[in-house]
Amino acid sequence: MGGFQGVTISGVKHTCVGKLAYFIVRSLLNPCTSRSIRNSLWVALRYHTPYLLTVDIRAPGICQIHSFFFKVPISNLLVPMADTEPMLVPAAGGEKRACPALEEEEVDHNTKRPRVQKEEKNGGPSHKLPQDEGEEPEGEDTETLEEDGEGEGLGSGEAFAEMMKHGLTELDVGILKFVSEHKGFSGILKERYSDFVVHEINREGKTVLLDDLSVPEEAEEAPVEQPESQVFTEEQKQQLEQLQLFKNKEGNVSIEVADDTKEKRTLVHKAVKTLYPGLETKTEEREGKKFIVAYHAAGQKALAAPRKHSWPKSRGAFCHFVLYKENRDTMEAINVLSKFLRMRPNVFSYMGTKDKRAITVQEIAVLKITAERLSHLNKCLNNFKLGNFCYKKHPLKLGELQGNHFTVVIRNITGTEEQVQQAMSSLRETGFINYYGMQRFGTTAVPTHQVGKAILQDNWKEVIDLILKPRPGAEKGYLVKCREEWAQSQDPEAALQKLPVKRCVEGQLLRGLSMYGKKNIITAFAMIPRNNRLMYIHSYQSFMWNTMVSRRIEAFGLKAVEGDLVLRGGTAFVLSAAEAETHSIQDVVMPLPGFDVIYPTHHVGKGYREMLSADNLDIDNMRHRVRDYSLAGAYRRILIKPSDVSWEVINYEDPRVSLIHTDVEKLEDQPPPVFNKEGKYRALRMEFSLPPSTYATMAIREVLKMDTSIKNQTQLNTTWLN
Repeated sequence: MGGFQGVTISGVKHTCVGKLAYFIVRSLLNPCTSRSIRNSLWVALRYHTPYLLTVDIRAPGICQIHSFFFKVPISNLLVPMADTEPMLVPAAGGEKRACPALEEEEVDHNTKRPRVQKEEKNGGPSHKLPQDEGEEPEGEDTETLEEDGEGEGLGSGEAFAEMMKHGLTELDVGILKFVSEHKGFSGILKERYSDFVVHEINREGKTVLLDDLSVPEEAEEAPVEQPESQVFTEEQKQQLEQLQLFKNKEGNVSIEVADDTKEKRTLVHKAVKTLYPGLETKTEEREGKKFIVAYHAAGQKALAAPRKHSWPKSRGAFCHFVLYKENRDTMEAINVLSKFLRMRPNVFSYMGTKDKRAITVQEIAVLKITAERLSHLNKCLNNFKLGNFCYKKHPLKLGELQGNHFTVVIRNITGTEEQVQQAMSSLRETGFINYYGMQRFGTTAVPTHQVGKAILQDNWKEVIDLILKPRPGAEKGYLVKCREEWAQSQDPEAALQKLPVKRCVEGQLLRGLSMYGKKNIITAFAMIPRNNRLMYIHSYQSFMWNTMVSRRIEAFGLKAVEGDLVLRGGTAFVLSAAEAETHSIQDVVMPLPGFDVIYPTHHVGKGYREMLSADNLDIDNMRHRVRDYSLAGAYRRILIKPSDVSWEVINYEDPRVSLIHTDVEKLEDQPPPVFNKEGKYRALRMEFSLPPSTYATMAIREVLKMDTSIKNQTQLNTTWLN
């Protein structure tokens, strides 16, 4: 039984716990159960349960279920839902229960929820900042809490497919055209999150890799001056050490300054503060003599948080490191790291956000945290690895990266070798239409660009309705109750009571309406974080851009024409007929609508005015009375040609085995995957690099000539699993 300690599984709805899980766990606890049957039972329990729990079997007949914030005997859970109050089980992804940094914080965690900075996904629009690369939105979120017994059946593939029946397709967001002429074929994208690996390309154009977990020498022994032999006597050093460790009953140490000069006093002050972090000093005069008095300024906390000036001046203030993460998005990872380091998330900086449902490798910088402390997190965290530490004088800034390198596996492909060759050759030589990917528009029946349109129209009642009203398709139980309450009562307080998760967009909006009233909707809406609010209107711009680019490709194909726009030194110019002959489609840009852009002069360009007018918006007045919602506009290239394109078709036998050799596996000297040429499954493994703000899923779409929406991919996955 001991071999099953710490097994992580997904939890069961209470309506099922009393029946299915009860018998499964009873069988697991039975010492007579064979190993093969026990393994099958674990698989069954994992498949049928929606909460992340840990089952720890310590001895026959004793079973504890744990989660990160939660610890109760299994007997407390194995009861029918009607006999108990609903229990919320937070699951903080990627964290081990045993990390000492968090053992101190155990309280009554049945009601406490993890504090996270990023907004939770909640069944509404995808409230996530656009990615630098083209990953699709995630189909799962371990940070979102769910009431027991709600959303019955969402754990199965068929139920999720039912939920996505009302989701968006590419046609809904203007993604209509292809540039290649090969015949498309089908395949499953992200069947496993390990099928999608992203490596950041840094400012110097180098691919960021995790290949070194060691701590640099200067991080272990900080190069500080050692003046104590000249400044302190042996007795004074002993007194200061005892004071630092709270062994000095007096509570302070007085050091007489015989040589009464400012330089001497400064040297003593500096020596105390540098060599004995946590101590403060002051100068006192007694009977005509001057003393420097060392004392504790902040009690025990001073030892835990040394003074900032203890950081060596010769060392850069920022520790840069490579973060490897699995199935976690960037903001979730930052929140986890900051919680373990007991720092605010804003001490971290990065060049771009990465998708959750993937393995991603990127550079992170943190202010005045040593590599040794960061390296220690490798022992505390699952699904994360930190390495390649170095110190620099500057942080990282969003957008500084040169792009991302992708390694993608598309499983169960139907294309022939010839079809794959034609498709990948076209991607390498021609490229793909630079559409905004599906994650830009959310995953449910109410797309984010519709909310953005209502904001630009100054139609705030519509904004509130789109976010809060009931919608078709299955979603989390507490959200359904919240929406129903809002539709019936229009009472924000009553609707808010239905939400156990207040940090979701719906919760923040309801809290704003409760505080400021329904007559101050703009102020109430501002309770939603600024980045999330702006994403709505950026989504509308993206929808416009996709639609107009599809019209442009339909009208003029893949050549530059008179009236197109090109950039010269960051400024847009209209091409004349003669100039169009000297430019290619690779040079042509299309504008995102705004008050600071110009539009193509051909008839497609005039379509911007028509489309905006149809939405009751004035192309000549894109400024909003709320400054945040004024659109300046921007330009975006129509076509993108990937670099470093390579591919291979592989056969494999076991669909559960990873087909990509990851950085961590290489560090651990694990062998690369071996492919069976006679394997019954076929997959296309491709690699390519893209510039920032482009979507890898749009490149994959061009290869497959298939809808990459979650709705379509879910249907493919469900059919494949069945």
